[in-house]
Amino acid sequence: MIPVAAMFSLAQCSYATTEYMDHPQGAMYPWMMLSTLLTLVLPFVLVMRDRHPEPVFWAACVIVMVFPYDSMLALMAMTSLLARRSSRMRTIRAITVGASVSVWAQLRDALRPADSSIWHLFFSKPDTGTNGVPIEMLTGEGPIIATSVVAALIGTAIAALIGLHIRSRASLDTVQAKADAAATHAATLQHDLTNQQLADAIAAEAHDTLAHSLSLLALNASALQAETARLEPSEQAESIARKAEDIRRQAAGALDEAHQIIDMLRHPQNAWEQLTNAEETELTRESLGALIAQTRDAGQRLDTWIDIRQLGELDDAVAKVAYRAVQEGLTNARRHALQAPVSLEVTVNPEAGVHVHLSNPMPSVASDASPEPTRSPAHGNGLAGLTARAMSVGGACRYGVDDRHVFHLDVRLPWRGRAHA
Repeated sequence: MIPVAAMFSLAQCSYATTEYMDHPQGAMYPWMMLSTLLTLVLPFVLVMRDRHPEPVFWAACVIVMVFPYDSMLALMAMTSLLARRSSRMRTIRAITVGASVSVWAQLRDALRPADSSIWHLFFSKPDTGTNGVPIEMLTGEGPIIATSVVAALIGTAIAALIGLHIRSRASLDTVQAKADAAATHAATLQHDLTNQQLADAIAAEAHDTLAHSLSLLALNASALQAETARLEPSEQAESIARKAEDIRRQAAGALDEAHQIIDMLRHPQNAWEQLTNAEETELTRESLGALIAQTRDAGQRLDTWIDIRQLGELDDAVAKVAYRAVQEGLTNARRHALQAPVSLEVTVNPEAGVHVHLSNPMPSVASDASPEPTRSPAHGNGLAGLTARAMSVGGACRYGVDDRHVFHLDVRLPWRGRAHA
């Protein structure tokens, strides 16, 4: 745009300068020389049309009015203004002023002497006006002036239509972007609705099966405890009664936890708040002691090595992952190697970070009396989820069976204090 505006301005300015070439002592001669030089500078005002389209338009109109330039610079600025501003009054004002400036610029050229006017050149006889041959016109001044005015108005209309077209395209792109955003939002809502429907179905199924089974388990444990109370007092009867009480208590606790999970599935908007505020799922001395006690009460041999310092200063997110690591390891051992001894090592301090290590022999090696081997814990979903949890806080989780058929779970987490978090 800048070279084109400079070329049109330079062409009209050079013809206008011809009138004063024979009188270099006059005031108009240096003015024309200055105007000619400025044709290489003033069109650069279009560089600012993106941020300041209206000031650029008015500046271009002033330049065309003051200097003997073609109206192309003002029409380009008008196009930029119409493309970037959608006010109706501003549009009407810009087109009116642009048309006036364009008509003025073309009339100014058409009213000059024949040898100093581009419009007269268009209507001159061939081979006249050059090489010392006087210019001869094919028509009078009236048609030349009328043609210049019509050309100015046509140029204004073309510039206005281009600006309005660019504006409409931009508006269409904006509308399309909003439509795409609305469609994306609708798809997200539909996806969320589908997920919620699935969660509701899972919650209903869990309520009808899992909760019912746990209720029956607690009821049967209570019945067993009542039947044991009728037996003659003995050490074996007391042991059975204690086991029955433990089973009933654990089943009741599991039932409460199942109802909490079902409620999270049905009300996901409250799930994060419940998970965040659940202190019993963080690694504390009390929660760690409860996990160890539950494992030993289930009849499993558990050897522990606990080295905990400044546990209360550990970040909640890291503490939750550490708790899940201990819980998942003990649960796997109870599920897959109930009669095998389990070794648990927990180290927590600012220097070493958080380290949880569990190991237990696989059932086929631990005892000949053990039940038929089940699948390796490494093939479950719990350890994969634990690995993702550890990575989410910058830690690592490794697990597998060594050459002696001993399963190992090793979780290392970075130390993050509450103030740092």
